[in-house]
Amino acid sequence: MHPDEAVDGFLAMGRHVKRWSPHTLEAYGADLGRLCAFLDAEKIRDVTTVDATLLRSFVVTESERGLAASSLSRVIATLRSLFKWLQRERITTVNPAGALRSPRKHRHLPEPLTQAEVGEFLSLSRKDDLAGTRDAAMLEVLYSAGLRVSELVGLDLADIDLNGGVLRVRGKGKKERLAFLGQPATRAFERYLARRSLGGATTDAVFVNGRGGRLTTRSVERIVERDLARAGLAGRGTPHTLRHSFATHLLDAGADLRTVQELLGHADPATTQIYTHVTPRLLREAYEKAHPRA
Repeated sequence: MHPDEAVDGFLAMGRHVKRWSPHTLEAYGADLGRLCAFLDAEKIRDVTTVDATLLRSFVVTESERGLAASSLSRVIATLRSLFKWLQRERITTVNPAGALRSPRKHRHLPEPLTQAEVGEFLSLSRKDDLAGTRDAAMLEVLYSAGLRVSELVGLDLADIDLNGGVLRVRGKGKKERLAFLGQPATRAFERYLARRSLGGATTDAVFVNGRGGRLTTRSVERIVERDLARAGLAGRGTPHTLRHSFATHLLDAGADLRTVQELLGHADPATTQIYTHVTPRLLREAYEKAHPRA
């Protein structure tokens, strides 16, 4: 079957069977139109002769057009879909696009707060009531323990050991880990829990709203945004910024990557390694200390 016929059949299936949207059909058609032009230039007249090497060459030409990693990933996904359909229709016996690997997307480096900025943010004056002590404790814990906001709002009273300065945290995939509290976070927790007990909350949740229910992630986000603005740091981040700052400050102070990985609850060390990109001072110091020609 000629590549043009194969693409026409594939798009017809998407239009009449899968009921793809006009936008999806247009995107598939544009990608596969360029594929057909490429195969024609390579004098490929039979789709069954297309192999993985030929498809990689096509992807390279797409990359040379200046496509972003996300756009290249879309092109590769389109190729996989086309050849999976051809294989299912018994037009081809193999799927050469199955060997293609999507490019790694650029990861935006986090922009942590400096230690001075964190200190100013956490030392904001607050009322000595339930909401004020709650917010102080909540923000101290986000930074002190490096928690995700979902982990913070998921904390129950049984998860806290203030004597040991330890929290039991349930992270992604319900994987449990221990997180540690510094002295400021422990003191803030004690003040808040004293107020919470007077408030008559009946839920097991640690952090509660004005009605006594569990605080939501959106509420935490609003509180962080509000207090960043109060500290003169408007637009500087989200609750996750405090987690970024936690990891960066640990690495700056000499903590090893494996330790920070465990504290963050990352299953993959590569996830933690993004923080090494925002600590060039450590890299410079290590270089000057170890390289004979530094």
